[in-house]
Amino acid sequence: MTFQLRREEVLDGERLKAMLDESPARAAQAILIAARENLLDAQALLGQILLDGQGIEQDLPLALRWFEIAAKRGHLMARNMLGRCHEHGWGCAADAAVAAGHYRIAADAGLDWAMYNYANLLATGRGVTEDQGQALALYRRAAGLGHAKSMNLLGRYLEEGQCCPVDPKAARDWYRRSAVGGDFRGQFSYAAVLADEGNVAEALGWLRKALAGGNLNFLRVASQALASAADPQIRALATDYAQRQTELERGPL
Repeated sequence: MTFQLRREEVLDGERLKAMLDESPARAAQAILIAARENLLDAQALLGQILLDGQGIEQDLPLALRWFEIAAKRGHLMARNMLGRCHEHGWGCAADAAVAAGHYRIAADAGLDWAMYNYANLLATGRGVTEDQGQALALYRRAAGLGHAKSMNLLGRYLEEGQCCPVDPKAARDWYRRSAVGGDFRGQFSYAAVLADEGNVAEALGWLRKALAGGNLNFLRVASQALASAADPQIRALATDYAQRQTELERGPL
């Protein structure tokens, strides 16, 4: 099937992103054309849809190649995605040290996602020497830019007093902001604080939101934590978490 594409559709990066939701196959064709015409955002987008198999056949090595092309031209998210590819072995051999190098470049240039990803490596000592203080500083910077996942982790450092004074009030606020920002782990963290305060009704609401958005790894840990909760209403949610975990493990029918 041949699609008729207006030139402004092909060359407008924001339009291409919107098209991905409306018609992935049509968007993929437009993105491919725009990438070949050197539209920088389209080159990064082409890497992403090749990685995801969205509207186009999944091709991890080719996704990596387009991320490289866009990153060399200064696209920060493409540079971050190069890090992701090297961290997880998507289209290449997994190499956390190489991933850290890409994350650092994009983080130094101000990309919140790269700050978060680089901080994760620093916090766990993967590919770099473990440095909790530097990880905290990066989470703090990214949180200040509105990155919800970093807000949750900043809250954890503040709650535990790791590389900083213990500050439960500040931790609570960052958990709340992370939850409102849509991070399922932040929603779970904020729910735990609310439950400790005796606000079970609001805690249950955030736990249900976390359940709806959580991934498999999160659900595995969260269901066990809920099973030992003191409040029976919260404890009962462990069954829902375990059921959702089973659904994700089985995959689509």
